[in-house]
Amino acid sequence: MRTGNQVFVSGTTSAESGGSVFGEGDAYLQARRSLEIIEQALQQVGAELRHVVRTRMFVTDISRWEEVARAHGDSFSDVRPAATLVQVQALIDPRLLVEIEVDAVIDD
Repeated sequence: MRTGNQVFVSGTTSAESGGSVFGEGDAYLQARRSLEIIEQALQQVGAELRHVVRTRMFVTDISRWEEVARAHGDSFSDVRPAATLVQVQALIDPRLLVEIEVDAVIDD
């Protein structure tokens, strides 16, 4: 959703059409796929990953935080948005390990 120069991408997972889950059992792959989907959503409203100012990552197993953080770093190594990572009891599908949402500001 874009309002003015602000963009909000709600919780995004690695769920694929048809009910499959990309990267089942792999938190890194699920986070990477979620971020790819987020990048596509940003592009649809004229934004890019470089515009992201805040990320929120929800994981079902906090002990796997390094996998998720590595995927986050791969996407945002030059941007360094404010980031939150929290453990939740469950996501909508037990095969999902990660859900990510972002806020962006288009400043150019």
